[in-house]
Amino acid sequence: MADIVVTRPLIEEGLDGLDAHHTVTVHDPPHGRDRTAEDVIAMAQSADALVPTVADPVPAAVFEACPDLRLVAQYGVGLDNVDLAAAEDHGVVVTHTPGVLTEATADFTWALLLAVARHVRAADRYVRNGRFERWETNLLLGMELSGKTIGIVGLGRIGAAVARRALGFGMDVVYHSRTRANPTVERQVGATRVDFETLLDGSDIVSLHCPLNEESHHLIDAAALHRMKPTALLVNTARGPIVDEAALVEALSDNQIAGAGLDVFEDEPSVHPGLQETERVVLAPHLASATREARIRMGQMCVESLQAFFDAADDVPHRAV
Repeated sequence: MADIVVTRPLIEEGLDGLDAHHTVTVHDPPHGRDRTAEDVIAMAQSADALVPTVADPVPAAVFEACPDLRLVAQYGVGLDNVDLAAAEDHGVVVTHTPGVLTEATADFTWALLLAVARHVRAADRYVRNGRFERWETNLLLGMELSGKTIGIVGLGRIGAAVARRALGFGMDVVYHSRTRANPTVERQVGATRVDFETLLDGSDIVSLHCPLNEESHHLIDAAALHRMKPTALLVNTARGPIVDEAALVEALSDNQIAGAGLDVFEDEPSVHPGLQETERVVLAPHLASATREARIRMGQMCVESLQAFFDAADDVPHRAV
């Protein structure tokens, strides 16, 4: 029987059956502050397995301080919070939940995109504040998407799903990735690969779907924002530090771009005050994967990895390290 530590409460059905064979301890994080590596160490001190989320740091210090730890089953697809090299050095297996978030994240990308393009947040507030007295010809004029170009940074599973939805809106699709996407995927979503500068110059919507790494950190900086059209919109459902928030605030203030939809932030849960003050940004609290279906399946994938590992299966599913 393994000692499994879950860093925060998960949707109940996601962990079904796990406590029948193992000891499962679920922690509830404190409100008002981020978890630290020391917090994670305190939880996982004697654990055989850890189930963290992308909000829980798992640096080398965790592996050094938790000698019994043999498996990290990440509840999420991104792994930028886990020191994978340190995990490998300490012989710790790392798994994650790829694929399961694709449709939910693509849906939410479009929710943000439409909310920004058509001023949904401002329109809702306009009605609630009792200002709707008559139909107006020039009230809250937005962007019509048909015939526009969406530039997708990272044409992986989620980027491709966003591109498929763009076809339904009659949009042209360009993308930038370090390596070319599968030609079949390109044909299916009608996407043309371009360099990053061309994507910025020509896109009416720039949507981010790349992983966070040294190369993508502050990929959208002042120079990138300056290249975008003054009518363009930025949407980020990937990772917050891909965007330089200070530069984004300045670009919005200077009318270098028209607006943004953000589900992730550079220093979560803190949000740059300039983003909170402007009416041209729609903000969400990291909700892209927040569908009941996706969150249940994420938990189930973690359970699959945990059970296979502790049953000494030859192949641990969803393994990254």
